[in-house]
Amino acid sequence: MSSKRILVVDNEPSIQEVAQICLETVAGWQVTIAGSGLEGLATAEREQPDAILLDVMMPDMDGLDTFSKLQANPATRSIPVILLTAKVQITDRQNYTELGIRSTIAKPFSPLDLAQQIATTLGWQL
Repeated sequence: MSSKRILVVDNEPSIQEVAQICLETVAGWQVTIAGSGLEGLATAEREQPDAILLDVMMPDMDGLDTFSKLQANPATRSIPVILLTAKVQITDRQNYTELGIRSTIAKPFSPLDLAQQIATTLGWQL
């Protein structure tokens, strides 16, 4: 298993914990947690993860604003972003793709499938 580094940006502690446990256990990846968009921006710039799993619905700065700021920063622009969202409509997916978001994963997600969904989206081997 390759040791990829994943940044999970989500304001819900239960989602943070489930994602971290699953990605570390199933894939052997290193997981860093950020509890807000602002924290996620700073962590992404500092840690340079291989991918970011980003919640859409967060207080203060939502996932789309966070993504926009990631794209505006040359240090984080090339990090692939996958959205976690409870609202996944076909039109939303199309809009997200046009923005440059790699994929969306619907909440609630299957913890055992999460690593495979990320790996498939990004062309990684598990």
